[in-house]
Amino acid sequence: MSLNNTTSPNIDPSKRWGMIVDLNRCVGCQTCTIACKHANDTPPEVQWRRVLDVELGSFPDVQRLFMVTGCQHCEEPPCVPVCPTGATAQRADGLVTMDYDLCIGCSYCAVSCPYQARTIVHEMKGYYGKEMTRQEKATAHPERVSVMSKCTFCVSRIDEAAETGQTPGVDLLATPACAASCIAQALHFGDFNNPESNVSKLASEKQTFQMHEELGTNPQIKYVYDLPKTTPGRDAREDETGDDVYADPAHALTGRRQQFWDWKGATNFILGGMGSGLIVVSWIGLLLGQVNLNFLPVINAFGAAVMGLGLLTLLFKIGRPFRILNALRRPQSSWMSREIYLAMVFFPAVGLDFLPWLLGVSVLGPQGLTFLHGVIGVCGGAFLFAQARILFAAKGIPAWRAPLIPWMLIATGLFEGIGVLALAQAAFPAAFVNPAYLLSVGSFLAAVNFILWQTYRIKAKDFGIGPLAQKEFKSVSLLLVLIGHVVPWALLTILQVMPELNVSASFAIIGFATLFGGWLWKKTVLLNASYQQGFALPRLPQRGSGNRAAPVRMGVS
Repeated sequence: MSLNNTTSPNIDPSKRWGMIVDLNRCVGCQTCTIACKHANDTPPEVQWRRVLDVELGSFPDVQRLFMVTGCQHCEEPPCVPVCPTGATAQRADGLVTMDYDLCIGCSYCAVSCPYQARTIVHEMKGYYGKEMTRQEKATAHPERVSVMSKCTFCVSRIDEAAETGQTPGVDLLATPACAASCIAQALHFGDFNNPESNVSKLASEKQTFQMHEELGTNPQIKYVYDLPKTTPGRDAREDETGDDVYADPAHALTGRRQQFWDWKGATNFILGGMGSGLIVVSWIGLLLGQVNLNFLPVINAFGAAVMGLGLLTLLFKIGRPFRILNALRRPQSSWMSREIYLAMVFFPAVGLDFLPWLLGVSVLGPQGLTFLHGVIGVCGGAFLFAQARILFAAKGIPAWRAPLIPWMLIATGLFEGIGVLALAQAAFPAAFVNPAYLLSVGSFLAAVNFILWQTYRIKAKDFGIGPLAQKEFKSVSLLLVLIGHVVPWALLTILQVMPELNVSASFAIIGFATLFGGWLWKKTVLLNASYQQGFALPRLPQRGSGNRAAPVRMGVS
């Protein structure tokens, strides 16, 4: 069943559907969670509507509250532009919806969501074991297997309301199941564009905040944190929003390490960066007369093979690999789509370059070869840039959306390319490349990578990267700097001053150290430090015990 309905005649572009969550009213009963599961037939371990049990402070100064989370249906949803297939879309009324028939299960939307609102299951199973009951089979949704799923604010109810004359947020059958079932009236649904709607009135009468407002997503779930005319809310304290909370992996607000892009996704970035970096530095070397033209087809073929192996791992990562052509649908916004289009030009060009070398017969003249090598070099550079932008656009992982990430991936890819050429130089001295080119460019890139890594690590907190990820950076930094930066830079610099030491062993050490450093930091950032954004409570109700107890009620003597 497709839930996009982006062209439904029932969509009213004047509407802006959203929700109010009253933190003072929610009692943590989980009725909204169960109502959502019942209405949407979600499988085990999938909760589109979650209620967090949040405890802050330490005895006797403690506070407890319940926080409803889920898809925020952002005005600027970061999940929409990254989707390569168009399966994730935003309607004219603001609802962010899913088309399960288009989705390939690449999980790009999941790592781009700062609200941990996406889920994926790869097999159908029941609540009582692998064997599903008759009822579970009757309500199963095989179209949702191995694709992403999320809350849609029960979009079918909203569309049906336009035909029946009902009002979402007022009439229960036209209201999302979670809000319709809330026993404490903590959830309210309605049209924020209508000043007379229930949600608009609540937002104007009470103090509200939006989660992660600083990200510019303008989420359409607003949280009430005060009791007007009785108990005002308050700003969160440092010990409620700082490292004391987010350094605890078990805390309800702490983001968990993402499980969507596993080692297969990391392998694509590791191999893709190395292969494309090799293509670029070799092409630049050719333009400068430092790379042997006769061996360039071999270099290009090797780089393409490494890149192709990285891309191949993606077919084992995505949930519906036979739908891969759907990923060509959104080159206007998704860097993943653009990467595929680049690959469609790049790999045939490399094949056209390598086949004559293999057969010993060339069908292209000097000018044709120059143009072909230019196409390969530019496509290789564009591929490396696309990979950098793919990771940077994953706004749900603070370690990935840091502004230095694109530069780090590009600089590392180029440095890894130098590392591969250094290994070639060790195996076949002077056959592929002028050693002077390797030494000068390599030492410069070693310094650049060192500066970028140190700046990224030191400024991690300023970039919004949490303490758990910072801990991962610290655990590898010394090893990375020594082997991945200092050793290559020192050898490259020494060899420039003392060219008589240009022995194969030196270049082999440079090559292996360079590749080790690139692989180590990518593994650390892409896997070990890939903690999701987590949740935020910038403002809180005043209630609890000790110094968190509510003040004297306003207007009460």
